[in-house]
Amino acid sequence: MATLQALNLLFSGDTELWEIIFLSFSVSFRAILFSAPLAIMIAFCLAYLQFPARRFFIALFNTAMSIPAVVVGLTLYLLLSRSGPLGDLKLLFTQEAMIIGQMVLCFPLLVALSHATLQAVDRRAWETAITLGAHPFRAVFTVLKEARFGLTAAILAGFGRIIAEVGSSMMVGGNILHYTRNIPTAIALETSKGSFAQGIALGIVLLLMALLLNLFLTYIQGQGEHSL
Repeated sequence: MATLQALNLLFSGDTELWEIIFLSFSVSFRAILFSAPLAIMIAFCLAYLQFPARRFFIALFNTAMSIPAVVVGLTLYLLLSRSGPLGDLKLLFTQEAMIIGQMVLCFPLLVALSHATLQAVDRRAWETAITLGAHPFRAVFTVLKEARFGLTAAILAGFGRIIAEVGSSMMVGGNILHYTRNIPTAIALETSKGSFAQGIALGIVLLLMALLLNLFLTYIQGQGEHSL
């Protein structure tokens, strides 16, 4: 019965349900958009430049991938709360706070996966571009173009990591209806109330998104193999 009600909510165009879905994707998309460029450039520096503490930073980003979302949420809550050092910014329980939390979560993953991808690129692409007198930015672009399929996969993995996280979004967003309630926090709330229809409907959306992401990743990997 609950499943039928969930399907009815999805296909009837329930306003509240689709508002939650849109907000969730909007917040996560912005978090990835803001994180990816800097993460990829840091990954490039770790892969192609030699500097002190380089291995330490690689280990740091690899370790940071496993930080639980609730720990990130708690840390940001303490920083952004009224008594915290960043309380004057009044960001707590806003979409901006949720975006910051998701950026913190996906950033180490983006750096680590992008670094692994860039290391796999033939280093001669970079050396040849520099030898031929290309501007450093042009040489960087050449390497990124070679790694475009792997980098796309890294970005999709980062998006998949944050779209389904609940700990950080719950703590810094507050799960406020029409403002900060996203798919995972709505599922947690509806389940705790014993109202399963909306939770199942939102769960179906997450499952479909996971399927689509995996299909696209498979396509990207196939394109990368064909380009070799």
